[in-house]
Amino acid sequence: MDALSQAIVDVLQNNKPAALATVVKTRGASPRNAGAKMLVYPDGSIVGSVGGGEMELRVVAAAKEALRDGQPRYLDMTLSNDQRGDPLICGGEMEIFVEPLLTSPTLVLVGAGHIGAAVAQLGKFLGFRVVVLDDRPEFVTPENFPHADERIAGDIVKEIGRLEITPQTYVVLVTRAHTLDAALLGAIVEKPAAYIGMLGSKRRVITVLDTLKQKGASDAALARVRAPIGIEIHAETPQEIAVSIMAEIIQVKRKK
Repeated sequence: MDALSQAIVDVLQNNKPAALATVVKTRGASPRNAGAKMLVYPDGSIVGSVGGGEMELRVVAAAKEALRDGQPRYLDMTLSNDQRGDPLICGGEMEIFVEPLLTSPTLVLVGAGHIGAAVAQLGKFLGFRVVVLDDRPEFVTPENFPHADERIAGDIVKEIGRLEITPQTYVVLVTRAHTLDAALLGAIVEKPAAYIGMLGSKRRVITVLDTLKQKGASDAALARVRAPIGIEIHAETPQEIAVSIMAEIIQVKRKK
């Protein structure tokens, strides 16, 4: 198996975000033939090539955009036109299809209580990869969280800081103390998560957000935090609250 094929398999098996660019048609002189492929990661690093130069940089940029919004791109590039390709390459045209290899979205649950367990079960049913964090090892167990793909016990602020947070990540904070929420939000609020929601009363939410603002968090980042979490359905039980939370996540995911 060549390096590109290995990279694609690694992306799909390990739930890593990446986009695949494929040359689908060429006319005239072009640096690569139809079928040439390039895998692009969110940081712009690549495996393979569709031709190099300025033209390839533009394909990488389009791939990164595709990863951000989840939509494919079809690029028609005239290689002798510096507005559409690489003026250093003589003549020719290339058509390139860029598709995000979107794996299962990740639901990060911080808090292994009754609500966390209910959200984990519903999130798994809805097709999310579920990661659960708590600072109490006795709570983060296979018995309590049989639906979790990954269970992490320890210093949850450090642990969430180690997680890869991407536009395919949905973070739900259902902890037992607002002091934990302030530190947790501070670790991730500037990262590109698709969704960050926090359980708590309006007073608790205001306290946490004010604390972060005093520590330098930007208004734009804080405005992204959904708190109090969930759609208002007058939920009372952990299961009903889980429905409220996941309904809001689906709403954000579908961008309605």
